[in-house]
Amino acid sequence: MIHAAQLAHIEAVIYQMTFFDRPADAVLSSYFREHAKLGGQDRHVIAETAFACLRRYTLATALIAPEKVTARRLALATLARIRNINLKEFADALKEGERDWVIALKGKEVDASLTLSAELPQWVIDRLDGKSEADILALGQGLMRAAPLDLRVNTLKMKRDEALARLNADGLEATATPYSPIGIRLKGKPAINRHDLFKEGALEVQDEGSQLLGLLTGARRGEMVVDFCAGAGGKTLLLGAQMASSGRLYAFDISEKRLSNLKPRLARSGLSNVHPQLISHENDIKIKRLAGKADRVLVDAPCSGLGTLRRNPDLKFRQNAKSIDELNQKQASILDAASRLVKKGGRLVYATCSILPQENQHIVAAFLEAHPEFSLIPVDTLLAEQRIELSVGEYLEMAPHRHDTDGFFAAVMVRNNG
Repeated sequence: MIHAAQLAHIEAVIYQMTFFDRPADAVLSSYFREHAKLGGQDRHVIAETAFACLRRYTLATALIAPEKVTARRLALATLARIRNINLKEFADALKEGERDWVIALKGKEVDASLTLSAELPQWVIDRLDGKSEADILALGQGLMRAAPLDLRVNTLKMKRDEALARLNADGLEATATPYSPIGIRLKGKPAINRHDLFKEGALEVQDEGSQLLGLLTGARRGEMVVDFCAGAGGKTLLLGAQMASSGRLYAFDISEKRLSNLKPRLARSGLSNVHPQLISHENDIKIKRLAGKADRVLVDAPCSGLGTLRRNPDLKFRQNAKSIDELNQKQASILDAASRLVKKGGRLVYATCSILPQENQHIVAAFLEAHPEFSLIPVDTLLAEQRIELSVGEYLEMAPHRHDTDGFFAAVMVRNNG
């Protein structure tokens, strides 16, 4: 049942989210802090409806047309047509005249263009080089679905089989991820941060695709490894566990806030080989000191994030063609700077959570043309070495409709010995 108070909260959240001036999850967190008395069930309904609205925003606005799009109408359209709430379930929520409007909405048909069916803006579709309409539709529909909750096992503290047994014994439905040998997928969205294994640092929340990016880096004991764009450190922690907390692992980032978010995770992890480093830009003196010394460098480049639309559906409205062009320049510059750290025979991994070839293959192709001292290593070869049963070809390209992960890309290169 949807009650008047719930609908009012949904309307207020959608109103704030559809300015598209800050991340939707930040809007929701701020709203819940301001309305601290809201119960768990109310929060669930509000969050699910608001994010459903963003996932199917093109459909919702088409259903409302030619009337003016308002937060109230977006909320009603989302509930009635996207979440399929029937009239009885609206209880006391509808105002005078809204009942007839919802009835009409239930039977309304709209022209099913590709932008509407795939819920991707035209500027995104235009950049999906070589993909058929069927491919784009499958990708878009995959990105509309809610993401599962994936965990990474901290192999310093526990084996995956042990973690699975503990979680299932505690009433959580947990299964091994299909590709990552250190991943676990949970059914539903339990509060895993309250579980003892999470508190003890044996588990971290991390999408399976993100885990594969880290594994491709191939970090080993005693090496010098650099996470060039570490952010809050999810992949840093994976690399540290691969290294068995030995050697030196540098976590570079330009954001002090992101690096500070790494600190509690690092403390839980039990790692002692991680060295977080705040830098001002990709050519910072702290980076130059490591030139030619690193065994492995991971460049998880700043990108559009369009591969994460399952979790962040607002991103497609907060990005545009111009912002992608600006990101491309930054990506090329960062990859160039990071490559200088790689020693002969060392590995360079370029990765994004984007679905656009302009941020992925195009950046790598331009880099390899300008840097003949680097060669591409087929990802299939590296996955086979780790006994990961996944065939992707030269590059790692993960997609929700094929792999049930976020959209990820990775290219692995080696600095030639010659």
